Amino acid sequence: MNLKWKTYLPLLWILAIPVLNIFYGILNQAHTPVKSLMTDLDSAIPFVPIFIVPYLVWYPFIIIMLFLFCARDRKVYYRTLLTQCIGLIACYIIFFLFQTTVERPPLMGAGVLDRLVNLVYSTDNPYNCFPSIHVLTSYLMIKGAAASTGFTNKDRAWVHICAWSIIVSTLFVKQHVLLDVAGAIALVELLWFGVGRVSTGLRTKNREVMVRGENM
Repeated sequence: MNLKWKTYLPLLWILAIPVLNIFYGILNQAHTPVKSLMTDLDSAIPFVPIFIVPYLVWYPFIIIMLFLFCARDRKVYYRTLLTQCIGLIACYIIFFLFQTTVERPPLMGAGVLDRLVNLVYSTDNPYNCFPSIHVLTSYLMIKGAAASTGFTNKDRAWVHICAWSIIVSTLFVKQHVLLDVAGAIALVELLWFGVGRVSTGLRTKNREVMVRGENM
């Protein structure tokens, strides 16, 4: 029983995410000259309410993926979680220094999908936009699945489908624009590489210290 508890103890580090998310609410107000990154291409993308479904699937998707990483590949779990936490901090700094917004369409329908969109709009002010946290975390799960030996090619395919559905949904429900998506992906690539290099360096240094200790 104790062994099983110790196996899942690292999951407690996930609690760092809701702690960091406190700053999301604080920053999700107009506090600086707000800019728009919308392009003509963004204006051409239609508003499609059905995409609110994958947009909301994001919440369980991220938690499930972190649980799977913890269970199947502890090294990838720590790398993914650390990258996510650093990514959130980076996003919050950007939100504070360079605040952007997205123009939302008027909601005329009264169907279930329209009500779900309205729920999102009413609980999430349109300010914390660049880079997109939805995109950052979803794309990060793709990177983690690709690096993990605990995922089969079929598993990775499902991760790709879920993650890209969420990423695309941010555009079709008008929560983000293309530059928000591009910025988030670029940030993940940078942080994933940096965290990987630091982790590799620390493991190499620890092995060297152990070898020197054995030879003394």
